[in-house]
Amino acid sequence: MDYLNAFLCGGILCAIGQLFIDKTMLTPARILTGYVVAGVILQAIGIYQPIVDWGGAGATVPLTGFGYNLAKGVAKAVKEKGALGIITGGLTASAGGIAAAVLFGLLAALLFRPKDKR
Repeated sequence: MDYLNAFLCGGILCAIGQLFIDKTMLTPARILTGYVVAGVILQAIGIYQPIVDWGGAGATVPLTGFGYNLAKGVAKAVKEKGALGIITGGLTASAGGIAAAVLFGLLAALLFRPKDKR
């Protein structure tokens, strides 16, 4: 059942993004940024945690999950370190994902020799 919930949750988030692309004049970059901000806001007001509990990886892997992770990291760091946690919490919580993205991007660039589109 966990796999089905993850599939449904991730699918719903992707379908909403596709609707934004198809039905609005928003650029994909604005939609992606909006998803991160939505994850932060929904976590801050306590709505995203129940979604994560139900959807698992379907809620934490998309960009809303990145925003959720940032907000969760900031909240934890503020409890532990005070105001300094506002600056360090998000980066500490998401460092592993950011490092993996940079590493895999570098490996892809080295292995596949990307070229400019002309």
